[in-house]
Amino acid sequence: MQDEIISLKEQILAAIAGAADADALEAVRIQYLARSGALPVLLEKMGSVPKEQRPVVGKAANEAKTAVAAAYEARKSELTAAAEAADFDPTLPGRYEAPGSIHPVLQVRDRAIEIFRRLGFALANGPDIENEVFNFDALNTPLDHPARNEQDTFYLKEDGLAPSRGLDGKSIGGRRLMRTQTSTVQIHAMLQQPPPLRIIAPGRCFRRDEIDATHGMSFFQMEGLVVDEGVTLADLKGTLEYFFRELLGEDLKFRFRPHFFPFTEPSFEVDCSRTGSQVKGREWLEICGCGMVDPEVFRQVGYDSEKYTGYAFGFGIERIAIMRHGIPDLRFFTENDVRFLRQFSTRIDA
Repeated sequence: MQDEIISLKEQILAAIAGAADADALEAVRIQYLARSGALPVLLEKMGSVPKEQRPVVGKAANEAKTAVAAAYEARKSELTAAAEAADFDPTLPGRYEAPGSIHPVLQVRDRAIEIFRRLGFALANGPDIENEVFNFDALNTPLDHPARNEQDTFYLKEDGLAPSRGLDGKSIGGRRLMRTQTSTVQIHAMLQQPPPLRIIAPGRCFRRDEIDATHGMSFFQMEGLVVDEGVTLADLKGTLEYFFRELLGEDLKFRFRPHFFPFTEPSFEVDCSRTGSQVKGREWLEICGCGMVDPEVFRQVGYDSEKYTGYAFGFGIERIAIMRHGIPDLRFFTENDVRFLRQFSTRIDA
């Protein structure tokens, strides 16, 4: 039987080498290699081989299968390459590739940065993965605050993560999480720089929100922080009104509603309204939270709360984008529908 295997192997290799095209090679495969082909049928007789001859015959069978499979794949690749080369016509015009574009959310982010730079704000950033100390404790968020529940925040397993560093730079415990706000950047900035401070911190945030027309689990946010002597609520109000009118238009209407945030006191929600920019029939859209920095936050980072005051604000960039462009649902930004995105395309021809 060993001689039969070797003879059939040579026969198959010759047939594969002689296959002139893909159809001929497929015919070879069916004749010799398919379930009812010559090689599998022959190898089924292995059970009748005397026990003392099985090692030698088995080795010949394995070598045959390996050689035939390698030859088949090599010939298949050769024929495929030859077919593709035959189809190529160098005289045909090239295929047009549409130029890339900046996503509409990032367009709004860049425009916001430009306006704040004119107002003297510096750009700051921080990590997406934070410790509870920076995300909650340093921002004066109590242990029983709903935002600290696992139903609202994405917590991470500590396996494989390097030790966290606290406000004093030493290793600490505490759970790691995906940051729920870019307010964490304010803490990092204040630890690194003494007053005066004037920063904005754009970046991605993560919350376990129900996804709807104005909420998402992952979104872009921009935080701002100003710390100096004599900073007042009037400075905050004037800055925000100027910024939003520059970004969204002079016809914008504002209302400041008293609210509560753990890290600011007093705190406000800012609602805006503009003709033609309603979302799901709502005239007013909440676009910003703000307030005067709580003295406890200053104490956490070593600032003199008797000497310095400050204000902070934060807003979702997607919400600004839906007002800026009159879009009824922020989920459009993540559906990757080119027909939608092309409406806001800023061409980039390199």
